[in-house]
This record gives sequence, structure tokens and C-alpha cells, in this order.
Amino acid sequence: MRYSLLDLAPIPEGSTAGEAIANSVAVSQFAESQGYHRHWLAEHHNMPGIASSATAVLIGRIAVATSRIRVGSGGIMLPNHSPLVIAEQFGTLAEMFGDRIDLGLGRAPGTDMETARALRRHMSQQDTFPQDVLELMAYLGPVEDGQRLRAIPGVNTRVPIWILGSSLYGAQLAAHLGLPYAFASHFAPEMLEEAGEVYRRTFRPSDVLQKPHFMVAMNVFAAETEEEALYHQSSAVLGFAALRAGNPGPLPRPVERLEDHLDPAWIAAAQSRFTVSAIGSEEMVKRQVADILEKYQPDEVMVNAQIWGHEARLKSLEIGARVLRDLGAEGSF
Repeated sequence: MRYSLLDLAPIPEGSTAGEAIANSVAVSQFAESQGYHRHWLAEHHNMPGIASSATAVLIGRIAVATSRIRVGSGGIMLPNHSPLVIAEQFGTLAEMFGDRIDLGLGRAPGTDMETARALRRHMSQQDTFPQDVLELMAYLGPVEDGQRLRAIPGVNTRVPIWILGSSLYGAQLAAHLGLPYAFASHFAPEMLEEAGEVYRRTFRPSDVLQKPHFMVAMNVFAAETEEEALYHQSSAVLGFAALRAGNPGPLPRPVERLEDHLDPAWIAAAQSRFTVSAIGSEEMVKRQVADILEKYQPDEVMVNAQIWGHEARLKSLEIGARVLRDLGAEGSF
């Protein structure tokens, strides 16, 4: 089992998108030194607190600044794009950085419907995600006899494709296509156990994967003390509440007492999103991570942490990596 990193390039309150991007580059370099296997960036649009909207561009910037860690998308929201364009983008990345690029694909728009219309120009009620995935896989594979439409760059780069999801739909599709599957349990934990069971039970071996590979995303807010970890987590709770209230903004500054800033119902709703999480001191985090690993038996873990302070985020990633290695995960050094 390996451990990896999910990154939304958060824009902290009081900061800028440029500073957020610089922080993500520094985070990737640090994660590489700590043995993280992958650094994935998530596509979101029209979000004042997220700087990873031009996902392929940011992947290229981070790949330049690192040497070993795999860099990719977690994920590209494929309904927003032509499969040919994504094949060209990630084929270009593969030609520049070799076998360090991953392409995780999601089915959601990654934004609100008004922004989705601005991205796609013409909305369709038809779900073409499975067909689009197959089309994209074909562009990244070898040229077939008589094939006139090609992704250049892209042809025969065989960029590894992952299916991302938070329901049974993605689990079933990944299993049917014989692809690795990553579950977004860091924000939508409800169907994690069932999705993992369905994916593993119905998996069909393919040319790219002979056995299931199930990745579980989890939040890790680790610090020297429980109080400090909860303080850092308050930013994510406040940000979630603002998003659900229709007022997304930069990642809020942390607060000492959430109850002084949020209604108890909002706090409870937000905390329900963090059930697949480890929060506290190193020993506390180790116990919580061990429970998650025992319950879900993932083949890989992806760590997420929406932490306002850059140094605090690095410290959490350091503790998280150490805990995972102590529990038997393999570092990519």
C-alpha cells in the first residue's frame, strides 16, 4: 500500500491565487521528500478558494519542480471537456515528463450549473461519460488500422486512467473497464464501504490492470496536540458551511471556538463530511488511520488537508506520512 496527496490549491483568506499556486509547488516538493507516491490536483471552477481550475497547466508546473512523485488529476471533470482535448493535454504532459502523469476522471461538473453552462456552452441531458472515457482511452492508446482522428501528442502515451467517484456508478464503471478506482470519501463518505465491495466483486481484468486497485481518500488534520489539530480543521468546517450556504470564498482563517461562528446544525452537517478522517496528535491520528485501514482495506490512501496555514499544512503532511509508514505503507523515496 502506498500513500498519496490530494490538493485543491487552496487560496487562504488574505492570500492570492499566485501564492496558492506557489504553495502547491512547495507542498509537492515537500510531499516528495516525505515519500508520497502521487500528487493529484482537482478541477473546480468559479470557486474563490480554489486555484486548480486550469488543472493540466498546474500539473505541468508541479512536474517541473519535482523529480519522482507522480503528478496528475484528481480529477479532470470529463463532461466539461472534449475527450480529444484532454488526450492532447495529458499526452503533451506525458511526452514532457514520461511515466509520471496520471489522469483521474470525474463525472460531476465540479461547479454550479451556471458555470457548467459557461464551460460547455451547450448542455446535454444525455450521460455520455462511459463513451467519453472509452474515446479518451482510444486516443491515448496505439493507432488502429484506418484511424484518421488522432491526439497528437497523445497517441500511444498510455497515460494511466483512473475513475473517480462518490457513488456506486463510478465503482461499477471502473470495474467494468478494468481500471483503478478512487473514492472521494474525504467529502462524501456515505457509500464508501459499499462502493469498495461492488468494485472488487465485479472487477474484470483488463490490459492495463489485472486485479482491483481501490484508493480511499481521507482527511488528515495532524498537529502536536489535539487542540491545535481541531483549530486547523476549523478552516475546513467553516469553508464547507459557506459553500453549502451558497457563499463560497477563500479558505477561512481558523478559529478557536467553532460554536462562536456557526450554528450547531451547520457544525453537525459539516462534521458529517469528515467521518473518514484522522484529527489530532500523532498518536490519535495513528489510531484513527489504523481503524480506517482495517475497515476498508484500501490498496492506496490519498491524504487531503484543507489547512489555512502553509507551515501547519506541511506539518500535518509530515505526521500523516510518518503514521502511514508506521502502519505498513510503503514510501516512494
